[in-house]
Amino acid sequence: MDTPQGGRQSEIYLDHAATSFPKPKSVVAEVTRAVAELASPGRGQSRRAMWAEAMVREARDRAARFFAVPEPSRLVFTKSATESLNMALKGFLKKGHRVLTSSMEHNAVARPLARLAEERAVEIIRVPCFADGSLNLDALRRALDPPPALAVFVHASNVNGALVATPKVLSLCREAGVPVVLDAAQTAGLLPISVVDHDLGMLACSGHKGLLGPSGIGVLYIRSDLQVEPLIEGGTGSHSEQWVQPREMPEAMESGTPNIPGIAGLQAGLECVSAMGLETLQRHELGLADDVAQRLQGIKGVQVYRPSVRGGNAVSFTVEGMAPHDVAAILAEAGIAVRAGLHCAPWAHETLGTYPTGTVRVSPGWCTTREDLDAFTEIVDAMLTRRRRRHLGRA
Repeated sequence: MDTPQGGRQSEIYLDHAATSFPKPKSVVAEVTRAVAELASPGRGQSRRAMWAEAMVREARDRAARFFAVPEPSRLVFTKSATESLNMALKGFLKKGHRVLTSSMEHNAVARPLARLAEERAVEIIRVPCFADGSLNLDALRRALDPPPALAVFVHASNVNGALVATPKVLSLCREAGVPVVLDAAQTAGLLPISVVDHDLGMLACSGHKGLLGPSGIGVLYIRSDLQVEPLIEGGTGSHSEQWVQPREMPEAMESGTPNIPGIAGLQAGLECVSAMGLETLQRHELGLADDVAQRLQGIKGVQVYRPSVRGGNAVSFTVEGMAPHDVAAILAEAGIAVRAGLHCAPWAHETLGTYPTGTVRVSPGWCTTREDLDAFTEIVDAMLTRRRRRHLGRA
């Protein structure tokens, strides 16, 4: 297993659902090398441009193998999962289309759909989830009749880690002939994802979370039978004599100079994840998430919003009588990084019953230890103990 850059950090970092930190040494090294040595691929005959082109091709091939993409050209590099989802939804959905989604979605899905509803009269069917975040399968079956043009589901919630797009959800959509866009921002690098085995229409994910890459890089897979229009047009380094956008993949979807450092870092991150093993990472991170949830449940005054089936490393909780941001601020003063609020997912918080104040979210990662969780839960327990003593003093 690679080691964190610069060794152990003084801060206990428990915000891996937002971004993994610290990055493996090899990721930092490859980003640095790309900045120092590589030029723009496909835009020249210099050695540095050709090196960059070879690196992008190798990174695309590696990402395609990681997600079992049969044709690497169907895998597009983007700047984030959010951009990938915008490309998928705005590039596929047309006027009057019906689209299914869930009540646990991130704003990266909710907001593009809201715009499409306004501008293209797209009908949004939001399939309800239960209070633990799991999708209501009976409601899904009803929503699939008649079949909509598309379904878009978060794989696992960024709020409480609930596995939303379960194998049963995907199979019901497949049986109805509905292509699925899977938002794997929280699960890529944690759960095994095969676009063939899952029969996905499209797959969107970021590189800076479970894939251990840098920020500013994402991935979008588009199945060969789906026609998706590009979000932007421009220079592709090919077919420059044409004034219209080329149709070949991946050039059709990758206008402009690519993020060479980001792609290089993503490739290194994929190599780290593969070397550590998905099964090992899943057992480690999801095991720690269940552990910390269990510990929090044992503290009087803490409510934990646990899923029935966990697919992500996010654990959400609230503290009686305290605003989530105040809890996060106290933890930050003690050197523990968590996140508080709505986590860009108000639909999910409405489902869990935590809207509008939100929750405190703790999310362990690839280098989190049991000792980190000891320190975290001790501080939360001490926080509640002090509050009870102050309350008794006033009484």
